[in-house]
Amino acid sequence: MSSARRPLLTAAAAGGLLCALWFVPSANATPDGPADKGSSASPSPQVTAQARAAATDTAAVAEGTRLADTGSFDSTPYIVGGSLCLTLGAGFVAYSVRRERLGF
Repeated sequence: MSSARRPLLTAAAAGGLLCALWFVPSANATPDGPADKGSSASPSPQVTAQARAAATDTAAVAEGTRLADTGSFDSTPYIVGGSLCLTLGAGFVAYSVRRERLGF
């Protein structure tokens, strides 16, 4: 009976590993699609006007350099996925220790 459960445990461990790897973020340095090769080298009039307005703004210079508020990083899926995988691994270890102590 012990040998019949071994493939099931191996498959469960492999599935747990795949679930853990699913939560690893991708770090691609290249875009997913083809690059837009038709863009011009000169900035648009709107960008030029914004740059002039930013350069002449003395209030921003007095306050120092400020970065744009882009929002916070949503780490909830990584926390939940990591916790589930950690719990699954701890369960496998506890099950293995229990089986060894009982002599299965």
